[in-house]
Amino acid sequence: MDSARTAPPPWQELDLDSLKPLKVLGKGGMGTVFLVQAANNTRFALKVVDKTCVHAKLDAERRARWEIQVLSTLSHPFLPSLMGTFESPQFLAWALPYCPGGDLNVLRYRQTDRAFSPAVIRFYVAEILCALDHLHSMGIAYRDLKPENVLVQNTGHITLTDFDLSRKLNPKPKPNPQVPSIPLPNSNVPEPRRKHRRNFSRWISLFPPDGTHHNNNKNGLKKAKSARVSPVSRRKPSFSNGERSNSFVGTEEYVSPEVVRGDGHEFAVDWWALGILIYEMLYGTTPFKGKNRKETFRNVITKPPVFVGKRTALTDLIEKLLEKDPTKRLGYTRGAVEIKEHEFFRGVRWELLTEVVRPPFIPTRDDGAGDSTDRISDRNCGFDIRGYFLNLKSSPSLPGSPLPSPSCRFKKNVSLTEF
Repeated sequence: MDSARTAPPPWQELDLDSLKPLKVLGKGGMGTVFLVQAANNTRFALKVVDKTCVHAKLDAERRARWEIQVLSTLSHPFLPSLMGTFESPQFLAWALPYCPGGDLNVLRYRQTDRAFSPAVIRFYVAEILCALDHLHSMGIAYRDLKPENVLVQNTGHITLTDFDLSRKLNPKPKPNPQVPSIPLPNSNVPEPRRKHRRNFSRWISLFPPDGTHHNNNKNGLKKAKSARVSPVSRRKPSFSNGERSNSFVGTEEYVSPEVVRGDGHEFAVDWWALGILIYEMLYGTTPFKGKNRKETFRNVITKPPVFVGKRTALTDLIEKLLEKDPTKRLGYTRGAVEIKEHEFFRGVRWELLTEVVRPPFIPTRDDGAGDSTDRISDRNCGFDIRGYFLNLKSSPSLPGSPLPSPSCRFKKNVSLTEF
C-alpha cells in the first residue's frame, strides 16, 4: 500500500470538562502534556496551550496550530495520528496516542552502559528512517529529531513526536526508491495470523559483523540537554532544485552545520540529526558537545566525530550522515533510499518492520501510574485541567512540581544485549 496516499483517520471534537487528568507527562515552551482518561476509559496524551498565559511564548499558539495541521495529515505506523481537538477562548488542546514506553533517552538510561547494541540501534533507526522518509515525501522537514522526541508505543515500535518546529518545503525531484516502503495497516484487511508475524530476531536475515565497542566511560555518559535554538530568520538564497528554509531552529547538539552557518537548509538537516542520534545511541553522548553553546557550534562546524574501537559499518554510516557539506551528506541526493542501501542495513527486510511482534523493548504496563510527584492531586489540579492552570496562575510564587524521572514507569532494568 502506498503510505503517501492513505487518508489519515478522522478526529473528533473533545469535551475538555469530561476528561480526567491522571498526570503531567511533560512541560515545554509550547504547553503542557497530560495523560488523560476519557469517559469510555480510553487513555491518551493531551497537549494543552493556555492562550491567556502571559508567560507563554508569543509564537506558542502559532506553533501549536501548525503542529495540529501537520498531525491531521499523518497516517503512518511510526508517526502519531491526531485523535481530537478542543478550542476555547482560553485553551487550545489536541489529543495523541499515549506511548507508555517513554522515549529513547529514557530507554537508553536503563541500559547497563547507557548505550544500545548495534542490533537494537539498527531496529530503532530503521523505523525512524521510515518515518522521516514519509515526512519528506509529504514535503515536511522534521527539524527536531532527538532521543526525547522518539517515543516507544505500547507495541514496542517507535513514533516521532513534536512537530511544531517542522517546516513545509518543496521537495527535490528524486528517482523511484529501490527499497520497498513500509506497508500501512488497512482497517478493511483482517490481521494476519500470528504465525505469519515476525519476531525481532527474524526481521533481519543477516547482521553485518559490526564488532562495535561501546564507550564504557560512565563519566562521559551525560544526558543531552534538550534546549531548543530559538527560530531566527536568515535571508539567504534558496536552492535551485528545491526549497530551502532559512530559520535557525533545532536543539543545540543536533543542529547541522548549514543551520549554524546560516546558509539555509532543507531535508538534509534531518539526516544530520539522524547521525547525531545514532552516535548518542552508540556512545551515550553527542559528538560535538562543548562547554557552552558557542563551543558546541564551533565543534559542529569544524570538528570531526570521534569513534572508539575499530571501524565498522555502523561508524561508517554515522560518518557519512555527519558530513559537514549537506550536498555530500548521505541521503542528500536520493533521500532515505541512499541510507537504506548502506552496508549497516544489509539484510534488513523493510517490508516486515511493522510485523515485528517482539521489538527490543515492550512496555510492561499501561496503567498511567507514577510516583506522587507527577500524578495530579485534587489539591494541585482542582479536579480538572482548567483548575490545574488556574492553580498555576494563582500561585506564582510556588515553584512548579519537578517532572519525575520517566524511568519510574518501568518495573525493572531491561537489558537489550541479548538481541
